[in-house]
Amino acid sequence: MAHIIVVGNEKGGAGKSTVSMHVATALARLGHKVSGLDLDLRQRSFARYADNRRRYIESSALDLPSAYFHDLPEVDPESLKPGENLYDRRLSAAVAELEPDSDFIVIDCPGSHTRLSQVAHSLADTLITPLNDSFVDFDLLARVDNDGQTILGPSVYSEMVWNARQLRAQAGLKPIDWVVVRNRLGAQQMINKQKMGQALENLARRIGFRTAPGFSERVIFRELFPRGLTLLDLRDVGVKQLNISNVAARQELRDLVKALELPGVQADF
Repeated sequence: MAHIIVVGNEKGGAGKSTVSMHVATALARLGHKVSGLDLDLRQRSFARYADNRRRYIESSALDLPSAYFHDLPEVDPESLKPGENLYDRRLSAAVAELEPDSDFIVIDCPGSHTRLSQVAHSLADTLITPLNDSFVDFDLLARVDNDGQTILGPSVYSEMVWNARQLRAQAGLKPIDWVVVRNRLGAQQMINKQKMGQALENLARRIGFRTAPGFSERVIFRELFPRGLTLLDLRDVGVKQLNISNVAARQELRDLVKALELPGVQADF
């Protein structure tokens, strides 16, 4: 069966689509068969990223390893069983179709609570939650006291992950490996950065996730999107010499893929 990687939280602007595209492309470059699904049916950032890549490859006659992106299949409402949810059927049909020919399925969720996102989390073997290094984003995971350290209790997103874990346990499936990825870290050891690190470490023990390094804030990510490219494609499209920032960004991606500890994956790229 395919290993399902869900990238989600309930806040926009945390880098979910960037993480989804880079992880999917890294796995494809390592020789794995990868499929992609975008559950944000309105904004479709992951889908547009993948479509930009497809069109760029076609126009430039390049052969870049890529994930195979799929849209959710349409379902005739008349075919639903009594009480069956339309979105449940569409997602389950997509996964059933992709599993036989995929080593990994990468699912990008919207930055809001939706039925599709809720169901996707219960399917996750690995859950990646990108998080900006800010207590505004941390509030999705837990409520903290004014000192920024004392955890008062889990917040809305953590509760949804808990429910997804309960559903998996009832179905006899293995537990979700939840990885919280710290994005847009500052280069300096600022007080806020230290407080965030300590708060995440305390919360990780309480609600059961691991932390992993993510991507620093870099202009390169915004520049790559229109062509659907990733950091791993730069040399293939004619960049002879990577600058220091690009080399550092590739290392961040390598560290992230390694930290995910995905089955059968060696982060050798």
